[in-house]
Amino acid sequence: MKNIFLILFIGLLSVYTQAQNNLSGKVTDTNNKPLSNVDVYIRELHKGTSTNENGEYFITNLPNTTVLVTASFIGFQKQTKTIDISLNNTLNFVLNEAVFKMDEVIISTPFNKLQSENVMKVERASIQQLKNKGAATLIEGISSIPGVSQVSTGVGIGKPVIRGLRGNRVLVYSQGLRLENQQFGEEHGLGINESSVESVEVIKGPASLLYGSDALGGVLFFNPLKFADDNTFKLAINQKYFSNTEGSSTSFGFRKSYNSWKYLINSSYQSQSDYKIPNNLRVTNSRFKETVFNAGLNYNNKHISSTLRFNFNNSIVGIPEEIGIQTTRKSHTFPYQNLNNSMVSLNTIFFLRNSKITSTFGYTFNDRKELEDENILPALHLKLKTYSYDVKWHLPKLNKFESILGVQGMHQKNQTLGIDVLIPNTQINDFGIFYTGNYTWKNNSLQGGIRFDNRNLTTEKNIDQEFHVFEAIDRSFKNTTASFGYKTTLFGAITSRFNFAAGFRAPNLAELTSNGVHEGSNRYEIGNNNLKSEQNFQSDVAFEYKSTHFEVFANGFYNYINNYIFISPTGDILDNNFIYKYIQNNAKLYGGEFGIHLHPHPIDWLHFNSSYELVIGKQDNGNYLPLIPANKLLNTMRIELNEKEWLKNGFAAITVETNFEQNNISEFETPTSSYNLINLGIGGTFNLKNVAFNVNFNINNLANTTYVSHLSRLKVDNIPNIGRNIIVSVKFSF
Repeated sequence: MKNIFLILFIGLLSVYTQAQNNLSGKVTDTNNKPLSNVDVYIRELHKGTSTNENGEYFITNLPNTTVLVTASFIGFQKQTKTIDISLNNTLNFVLNEAVFKMDEVIISTPFNKLQSENVMKVERASIQQLKNKGAATLIEGISSIPGVSQVSTGVGIGKPVIRGLRGNRVLVYSQGLRLENQQFGEEHGLGINESSVESVEVIKGPASLLYGSDALGGVLFFNPLKFADDNTFKLAINQKYFSNTEGSSTSFGFRKSYNSWKYLINSSYQSQSDYKIPNNLRVTNSRFKETVFNAGLNYNNKHISSTLRFNFNNSIVGIPEEIGIQTTRKSHTFPYQNLNNSMVSLNTIFFLRNSKITSTFGYTFNDRKELEDENILPALHLKLKTYSYDVKWHLPKLNKFESILGVQGMHQKNQTLGIDVLIPNTQINDFGIFYTGNYTWKNNSLQGGIRFDNRNLTTEKNIDQEFHVFEAIDRSFKNTTASFGYKTTLFGAITSRFNFAAGFRAPNLAELTSNGVHEGSNRYEIGNNNLKSEQNFQSDVAFEYKSTHFEVFANGFYNYINNYIFISPTGDILDNNFIYKYIQNNAKLYGGEFGIHLHPHPIDWLHFNSSYELVIGKQDNGNYLPLIPANKLLNTMRIELNEKEWLKNGFAAITVETNFEQNNISEFETPTSSYNLINLGIGGTFNLKNVAFNVNFNINNLANTTYVSHLSRLKVDNIPNIGRNIIVSVKFSF
């Protein structure tokens, strides 16, 4: 750590010799006509502006460094260019009419390249795109991305699944921090609200090189809300209504920016009653409430760009167990979870002469309670405090080679206070160091790296009120991981990616130490303190072809996991609950995602999308892994309209989602039948003087089909998923 602080100190001394820089330019269309109100934005500096009536823009107070500048305008393809401001301070854009989805800068990978330039295939979706699909919750919207699913407990609890892997094998990042919220539990929800998020990026496959333990299966990377453009003020009010749960969601936010200082404040509240299944009965105690507050402060000059963010999320989520008392009340009833999650992050970029240092320091506090009755003490009460750091030195670029040296780690304490002790008091210390590089020439890119991690875990001896003993343990898990990727263009037209990566995951607290009844799961869980780290090796291939009016993609993967950890029933009963134990076996998962996008000419407003995804998971002994998502086919016909004076992003869409039967099941798991869901959506943004009205109207499960998702934790009780749901959303922006 001393060396890192020395580098930071030297860097801070050197930057004060730099001079202030400005960037200006002009944005036109292909007919050389100036485009006004084009957004010109530099993401890593949180600086942006809009073009004037002559298509001109001007951004001040910039460092001597190389940056990515993006120009975006409704009806045109988004364009991103790289410029070294120390050598040139003029950058012009010529925008083409939009045809397919826009190329985006990917933040979750180390070199922040455009998706078309990225060696790793990363899926990206904005919150508005997920909203247009009519998603009732954030995790439901993410599960519409090919290769992503969710393990759900009703509507209020959802956990991400990437290519069949879930729980601690999927790492969630928010505000640049690992989301630490006792995520080992399947009934522990995501804990992130869409009101605090701009977009999400999904890495499908091992990302341990970049993120350490728990990224063995992939990463969900949430990009927080952007600040307003320089010297502007933005105000937004959003209201949503959900017919099925008779629920509503209200959010309010404002953003103000000056040349160097920027801030934003946002809050949200939603309340939902028990969800209704197609026979008009409601699933008792599936109701939930959520209160969110987040704020951000940014300062930037020619030397640094620093952002301080705070997010607070309180969720009161019922734990459904039956179809019993019928009511539309929204007040909580037993059993339920009361969850508080607070996150503070400080992200800073130091600009040196020929390089830069990025740092993120954070604190997360998760307070989780599960209440079963009127007892003063909750049945389960866990307090988790996490202090984390992430420092990366983007080394000076050598011709076409760029590289990063980084250190990451965290200090974590868990305290158990409830009547039941599911996991003991624990302390975890993580440390990781890595190096990665990228070499680009013509249409080719090579990227690779290596990493070393050490996780030390110590627990106290605990005895709960039922005299279940939790013996103290002190273990260290050391792992070395590596990755290699190659991107090229085959036959001059097909973008091709080949990636090979090793990943790891240290056993979590529940897997090592459990010895008691887990109230949310209604089972007696027994851990195994002899578990080894999971280690995997995955190979990925991805092919993508794009022409003016046609796009096709094919992604395939094979993932072999040594020491795969899973919980398995023993057939015995203790304390009136079935006993489950954590065990290990080698496993493999394979499959992929395939799709097409047709944009016929000359009817440019019509789009056809189709995608198919499949995954198969098996143990080495031939038994299938539990909770592997069923194969899914999505077909969408979409109409897009843009009238530049008064209507932006207008759309109307119909989607048919086909989920096939899942008979490839593990022991003690129940199969599920196939089903089809029809979803409708219509909306757009209407401009009236200085006010923009964004309106969305969606009908999910139009035919009110009765179905049970294979990843629903209520399927063991034969409780169906949600029936028809009409969602109306109106957002006012000033």
